[in-house]
Amino acid sequence: MTQPQEFEPGQMDAMDVLRLALTGKVYGAAVETPISEAPRLSARTGNRVLLKREDLQPIFSFKLRGAYNKMAQLSPEQRQRGVITASAGNHAQGVAYAAQELNMRAVIVMPATTPEIKIGGCRARGAEVVLHGDSFSDAETHAYALQRQLGLTFVHPFDDPLVLAGQGTVALELLRQIETQGGYTVFVPVGGGGLIAGVASVIKALRPDVRVVGVEPDDSDAMYQSLQADARVRLDSVGIFVDGVAVKQVGAYTFDLTRRYVDDWVRVNTDQVCAAIKDVFDDTRAVMEPAGALAVAGLKQYAEDHGLSGETLVALTCGANVNFDRLRHVSERAEIGEQREAILAVTIPERAGAFREFIEVIGARAVTEFNYRYAPRSEAQIFVGVQLASAGQRGELVDTLTARGYAVTDLTGDELAKVHIRHMVGGRAPEAEGERVYSFTFPERPGALLEFLTHLHGRWNISLFHYRNHGSAHGRVLAGLQVPPGDEQDFAAFLHDLGYPADEMTHNPAYRLFLT
Repeated sequence: MTQPQEFEPGQMDAMDVLRLALTGKVYGAAVETPISEAPRLSARTGNRVLLKREDLQPIFSFKLRGAYNKMAQLSPEQRQRGVITASAGNHAQGVAYAAQELNMRAVIVMPATTPEIKIGGCRARGAEVVLHGDSFSDAETHAYALQRQLGLTFVHPFDDPLVLAGQGTVALELLRQIETQGGYTVFVPVGGGGLIAGVASVIKALRPDVRVVGVEPDDSDAMYQSLQADARVRLDSVGIFVDGVAVKQVGAYTFDLTRRYVDDWVRVNTDQVCAAIKDVFDDTRAVMEPAGALAVAGLKQYAEDHGLSGETLVALTCGANVNFDRLRHVSERAEIGEQREAILAVTIPERAGAFREFIEVIGARAVTEFNYRYAPRSEAQIFVGVQLASAGQRGELVDTLTARGYAVTDLTGDELAKVHIRHMVGGRAPEAEGERVYSFTFPERPGALLEFLTHLHGRWNISLFHYRNHGSAHGRVLAGLQVPPGDEQDFAAFLHDLGYPADEMTHNPAYRLFLT
């Protein structure tokens, strides 16, 4: 019989993955997770919605399956030497847990940006944690160097036959647990591709009539872009919110299996993921991490796009390792993701009674946010949030306000407005001549903000600065710098040498309305 390590990318098929899943060693650490009904989501979508609860694993993530399956099948010599991996998230905890159960040495290389809760969780299980660099790429490069130096076995997060087959045991359980006539659709979150490669292969080997749909964030869609190009694509950057699937390049094994066995794809945004976290909480009282709710967000969008009704739809809730301080950000965005809140910039007269007149036009709708600062002008700009009963009410509200003579800018989809501007209304500075505004991303770790400011300091004056911690591995800053005419070339070189991702926001409508 062909051994797993003898497979090369492109040589495996669904039956190979099925065999490896059926003969795998998963339940020495992982547990069979239940299927939960989602009555509220079912009622809202008009379909039977089921959740495969991988958030109920001992490490609150499916990653334990693949890690344990790989490590339990190492040779005695490999076990004695131990394993190493690079991860800032659930795979790290899966390796640490499996090593503890198997009494093996485990070295885990993490970026210095990794939250303390995850570092502590791995160390508590006896793993040796090495902090290196600011990104996963930095950590991975260092891990491979240590592997060669120490003679350890590398346990890849996703691109390994035994790892992806271990994840495929999710599908073995799911197919047995769902008793329904005919086919149904399974929604799977996608990062590097280990989960969807294993799940799709097992499902198609046993039940070709069951559809598999991959779900990715629209700012971290390495698999979707690779499928479009028919080759593995490496993204220049990935989104920072759904960090559990923020992978720049998918695996060779996972890409090949995914393109053969996945039926369709859907991509969702940050607001939709936040709304899905709330949806799962409403139905289960469990709090998902962003990646854990990704499949639910995709299920909702796909059902709407394709007009699904009366069907059985299954979402894999793959993890619940969320930092508590991230929930503030999630709660701010969930109603927008549900299209139950509109964020608007409205111009009103700068005179007594104007507020009351405006609220009269809003009518019985609840105001969720109202930001205003006096300025010596004939007109005032207000930043207002309004609760909606349905998605269609947003357009109706804008039309109503416009008909009453108000100038309205819809900021509901404006990321800068939602992350920064809503906290800065009224901060105009007419003296800030030549101001150029940029959104920066920097690694979120102790001392990083000081380091960022040190790098930012130069001959250009900082005229605006807003930073707010969101409990993520990366921080976001809105900064304005005064750049006199003639300095554009030097300033462009300065930004290039700064070393932090930067997007110019000088012409963003929210910035122009409220801060200039």
